[in-house]
This record gives sequence, C-alpha cells and structure tokens, in this order.
Amino acid sequence: MYGSNRKIVLGLGNTLNRDEGLGVHCLEPLRQRLRDPGEVEILDGGVLGMNLLPFVEASSHVLILDAIDARKPPGTVIELTREEIPLHSQIKMSDHQVTFQEVLQFASMRGKLPGYLHLIGAQPQDISVGYGMSPAIEAVVPVMIDRAVRVLEDWDLISPV
Repeated sequence: MYGSNRKIVLGLGNTLNRDEGLGVHCLEPLRQRLRDPGEVEILDGGVLGMNLLPFVEASSHVLILDAIDARKPPGTVIELTREEIPLHSQIKMSDHQVTFQEVLQFASMRGKLPGYLHLIGAQPQDISVGYGMSPAIEAVVPVMIDRAVRVLEDWDLISPV
C-alpha cells in the first residue's frame, strides 16, 4: 500500500450534505469514462481528514475532486495547481476541506507533498442535509470529469480517452 509512487484521484465530500458530496459523486462517472485507469487509483476520501495523510504521503500524483467554497456563483468550476492550493487552514474552501488542507500542510512540512498535485472543484449551491446534488452541480460533473481526464493525460498516467 505504501511507497511514494501511488497515483490517486481522491474524491472528497460528505454525500449527506447535497452538493458537499460532489467529489465523491464524480468518482463513478470518472471510472466509467476511463474504463481502464491503469495504475491510477480512484479513491473515495469522503470526510476522512487526517486519515488521508498516509495516502497523500505515499503518492507521487494526487488529483483532488471536491466542492469548493470560493465565493463564486453556484456551479463555477475551480481548478488549482499544486502551487495555487492553499496549505493554510485559515483559508476555508469547504466544510471538511480545512482538515484536508491540514493533511496537505503536514505532508508539505514533512517533505512528502506529492510532486504532482491538482484540485478540481465547483462552487456548491446547496450544502443542506439531504442526498443528491442540486441541478447546478449535477450540470458541472461532466465538465469536472473532462478536466480530470485532461490532467491525468497531461501527467502521462493515461492514454488519451
């Protein structure tokens, strides 16, 4: 399980809080799109927070899919490169993201932040308790999958789909 060469797509979010579960809800459509992800692991990180540290530290490539509160109109897709992802917990991107940002911060402090790190997310419309995503967020799932595939291709982890 551990080494420093894992390549993972990590879907984050709480599926019991509507749009907050976006990252997790993107995983199945991504699996279907890739059909054969090769060495890329597609993982449901849910809201595991610091429990994800061993996965991050054991990876050379991490692509994060998540709902992101960027104070933008609902459904706005946000992409951040490794250098753009805030590692400080004072910047709150979503309800659980503070702890995941702390995961990235710890990995960085320990010299184990993956060399390839990318975040794709969207501004949620409704994070109330409930299952299923709002229409604005459902509409961006294909866009996020397209962008995820592009990142994996750019990283030479998959052949063009």
